[in-house]
Amino acid sequence: MAKKTFFVTGTDTGVGKTLVSAAILEAAKAAGKWSLGMKPVASGCDETPDGLRNEDALILQSAASEWLAYDLVNPVALAPAIAPHVAAAQAGRVISADRLTGFCRGMQMRPADLLLIEGAGGWRVPLNDRETYSAVPRELGVPVILVVALKLGCINHALLTAEAIRGDGLLLTGWVANRAEPEPMSCEQETLSYLLEHIGAPCLGVVPWLEGAVPESLGSYLDIQMLFEN
Repeated sequence: MAKKTFFVTGTDTGVGKTLVSAAILEAAKAAGKWSLGMKPVASGCDETPDGLRNEDALILQSAASEWLAYDLVNPVALAPAIAPHVAAAQAGRVISADRLTGFCRGMQMRPADLLLIEGAGGWRVPLNDRETYSAVPRELGVPVILVVALKLGCINHALLTAEAIRGDGLLLTGWVANRAEPEPMSCEQETLSYLLEHIGAPCLGVVPWLEGAVPESLGSYLDIQMLFEN
């Protein structure tokens, strides 16, 4: 059974959740930890001879300590690259928090030191007309890691997301600052300093922009030791 499970969310879509999640998995493997990752629902999947496949889920599959069947890593794969609830509706499917939670609990039963569950979009992305993705980590009762892309507006997005996570009764274990663009944002150090003081959780690291970056090259920028404490 997975000893430690964390839900990875972001301040928005496209902030680097997958790259950071895979980097954490790679860092954990380097530290001798058996680590697994999953993306319960993914939109923006490509049709392949093996079925629908999502690039982010494939990255998590490759970064894990164990090569798992794709359907375990990404049990709900949707073709359109749009919000999950819209993609599901277009595919004639219904996504529920209870179903996704079931997939996650199944993965939690596998032996591992670390399990990362990557969300989609931000904290309040809809799953259906009644539920948002935040219902999944709430039902699981797992702590959260927040990925913050260093760009204009990130302070507001980060603090609001942190507030929402705590308002839902969950622990924000830590956050990661990700330089998602080649050019540094204006006043980056001032932004980082403000977030370090006000976000109210430890910073696990600042991930740099690297051309053609792969998770293996980014794990060294993260301090994951605290994830295994207590």
